[in-house]
Amino acid sequence: MKNNYSLYLIFLLFITIGCTKKKETLTINQKEINNKVSSALDNWHKAATNANFDNYFNTMDSISVFVGTDAGEVWTKKQFKAFSKPYFDKGKAWDFTAINRNIYIDESGKIVWFDELLNTWMGICRGSGVLKKINNQWKIKHYVLSVTVPNDDINKVIKAKQRNDSLFISNKKPLVN
Repeated sequence: MKNNYSLYLIFLLFITIGCTKKKETLTINQKEINNKVSSALDNWHKAATNANFDNYFNTMDSISVFVGTDAGEVWTKKQFKAFSKPYFDKGKAWDFTAINRNIYIDESGKIVWFDELLNTWMGICRGSGVLKKINNQWKIKHYVLSVTVPNDDINKVIKAKQRNDSLFISNKKPLVN
């Protein structure tokens, strides 16, 4: 009986160690993913600052979307490259520096979504998006750039954009479901 009790304790010890080890590995992987994704996004922003067209667009997946701050700015990668090329050709596209960033990881560890606050020429902006690990590299699938508006100033902003919003809506085709 004493031998069975000892075997039972050893069995419990192995299970406990195994579960603890798995949790530690998962935490390390999450930290590693956070670091790699953050590095990819920081390098992407630096590529724009340094007008490195190839590095900037190589970070985006071949099937990706960039949503800008203007209501009409929803671009495929090909469209965004065409729009951006003249800026990069001048030697500096735009300079966005992350102030903070939140990264969320799916269960597989191959898809992340994030939000970040950015210091930009427009003031504080928010970037958000989705990256996917493809061939051991993190690629941007979807990126949205938004101008942040303090709640106390929202009525001024609504008034300032009212005319343009009205023109935009009148020129849009209705959605078909």
